[in-house]
Amino acid sequence: MRNQLVFCLLAASTAITAGAVEGPVPEGMPHLDHVFVVMMENHGYSQVVNNPNLPFINDLAGLANTATNYFAIGHPSSTNYLEVVGGSNFGVRTDNYPDWHNSACTTNLASSTVATDNPASPNICPIAGTGTDAETPAIDTTNETSGPPGLIDIDGTTSIPAAANTTGKTIADQLAAAGLTWKSYQESLPPEGADNLNYSDGVFTNNTNFSKITPALTPALTSSDIVLLYAAKHNPFVYFRSIQEGDQPGSDLSNVVPFDGAGGLYADLSSGSVPIFSFIVPNQCNDQHGRGNAGPFCAFDPSDNGTQAGLNPALMQAGDVAVRRIVTAIKWSPVWKQGQNAIVILWDENDYSTVPNKNTVLVIVDTNYGSHGVQSATLYNHFSLLKSIEGSLGLPCLNHACDSGVQVMSDLFSNIYPSPSSGSGTMSQPAATHHTAAAVH
Repeated sequence: MRNQLVFCLLAASTAITAGAVEGPVPEGMPHLDHVFVVMMENHGYSQVVNNPNLPFINDLAGLANTATNYFAIGHPSSTNYLEVVGGSNFGVRTDNYPDWHNSACTTNLASSTVATDNPASPNICPIAGTGTDAETPAIDTTNETSGPPGLIDIDGTTSIPAAANTTGKTIADQLAAAGLTWKSYQESLPPEGADNLNYSDGVFTNNTNFSKITPALTPALTSSDIVLLYAAKHNPFVYFRSIQEGDQPGSDLSNVVPFDGAGGLYADLSSGSVPIFSFIVPNQCNDQHGRGNAGPFCAFDPSDNGTQAGLNPALMQAGDVAVRRIVTAIKWSPVWKQGQNAIVILWDENDYSTVPNKNTVLVIVDTNYGSHGVQSATLYNHFSLLKSIEGSLGLPCLNHACDSGVQVMSDLFSNIYPSPSSGSGTMSQPAATHHTAAAVH
């Protein structure tokens, strides 16, 4: 592989400068016609790279482009999902469910309070308006852990101060305002959709009335029997008032669809009728998160200590197959052969690994154009990814994606090709050549 070792390390113990609500359209990114973001769960860089139970993912990482110095922002999961699509935690540092359609509650942005696990917080008031988000400390010793050694949120030295001018919107709002399309594809979402839905196994949900299922079983069925495959915490768009209430045409809860059925992921890919921006989330057995009541193949990692030794190999293999299925479907879609398109596969965080484990995660960028085999050691994080996607779609940077020091991932999305007429590595940019990238396995 061709290494691109470009270092842009922030000084230790310094904070990233908080940015504006929305800034200019980020420069340095090629235009993209379609972006597919596949979000995986709870495993750090060293747990994924060279893991023998992840043959497809590691093969794809070698054929495509990878970020080797990319950091998640914090813990828990929901925080990182919000940061990927909105450039902020919006005052939310917990996986609590949305407080659905509550127009009377005060948002965390407006109150400048932080929703946490410790102390326990109520469900999340629909995010809207402007206000102050939550600080990301270098080491968290109060929320997801109690006392030292604590959890490293980013790299153990970098912190992000709360930004007082945060706006409660996401890339979905930006796309809708620009007349562009988006969908959140959520595996195991039931046919009735995402409204008022906190969790589901694809059939039964938090709204199921088990007393109406007859004849009653002994012992009786309850919501605790549901394997939480779909989870609102992995569907960041449903936390926003604009999406819950459908404030903009073409941008509401109907944009959240399952993998299967008419209008689902695989039907859209088969027909080539996919949105500009696709946010794709496998269920909690297939995204490597695991569940405690789903049997040994989906069981949580026995000891998630930052090493491969403590992992559930069956859970890891399930994630590898899920990524293979999704990537294969994308590359067989007619849309993959049209224009410039990118698949981004990333992990949300490293699952509460304590100090000294840094919150480094793998990001794979696969394109149907440009150079491949690039390994970038440039310092990136979730805000970098959002800023890069916004730049490629002609959208302004949003919230912390505008922060100083947050770079676009231009080396991983580059549409510059090695010149076939030069043996010296001269680069050129042909107008109509499309590389199919990492052949379907």
